[in-house]
Amino acid sequence: MLQEERFLRIRTLLSTLSSVSTDRIAQDLEVSRETIRRDILALEAMGLLRRVHGGIVAHGPQPEPPLAVRQTVRASEKRAIARAALQLLQPGQTLFLDAGSSTTILAEELASLSGLTVITNSLNAALKLAAMAAGRSARNEVILLGGRTDPEVQATHGDSTVGEIHRYRADVALLSPVGISVAGGASSFEHHEAAVARAMTEQAQKLIVLADHSKIGQTSRVTYAKLSEVGTLVTDAAAEALPALAALKTAGCPVVLA
Repeated sequence: MLQEERFLRIRTLLSTLSSVSTDRIAQDLEVSRETIRRDILALEAMGLLRRVHGGIVAHGPQPEPPLAVRQTVRASEKRAIARAALQLLQPGQTLFLDAGSSTTILAEELASLSGLTVITNSLNAALKLAAMAAGRSARNEVILLGGRTDPEVQATHGDSTVGEIHRYRADVALLSPVGISVAGGASSFEHHEAAVARAMTEQAQKLIVLADHSKIGQTSRVTYAKLSEVGTLVTDAAAEALPALAALKTAGCPVVLA
């Protein structure tokens, strides 16, 4: 793994946590503690974090990296999660899709189903779905929610977006949080993203959460769904050994491993 990718993964961990242990980073990146120590020293010298005993802390609240960056991190795991989530869906359903990195990848997989109505605030997901529908006899209908645009997240948000969501009812909301835990439920870093996810949760019969193993047991700034509201959590096989996943199962959260 190149140093630049390690730097990105370390900063991504700090986008959901206020502090991270050296052991956790080494386990997540599958590299030695010595390599992580060198990376931490370099990132501290750049002013991007601060060392503490046993790990690192963020200088302040760390926003998520842009969507284009997040899609490159654990891409194979997210692809597997998307394909597993696809097996939980049926042709003809109405779906809410948010602008998370995993759900954007899911948009590419939805072409194998027909007759779907997909309601999304994700510019990328809407474009992918529309492009794949071109030339097909059984097209899926794509509804892009209006609102203010965010170039980094490549999505719409705001009061008008939330208002539009409440005009619809969906069979399933497929959402990709920053973290999911027993105490914090499904959570996001940005308030406006959480508002969209909350509205989608309220207007759907079932909530399916797509979260790779790095998000399991984590809590970000804004909870948008209690754990009891999560119909199914879809995560990758690396999460199976995590005590946090066992805690989610014990709390009654249905889990599908990709």
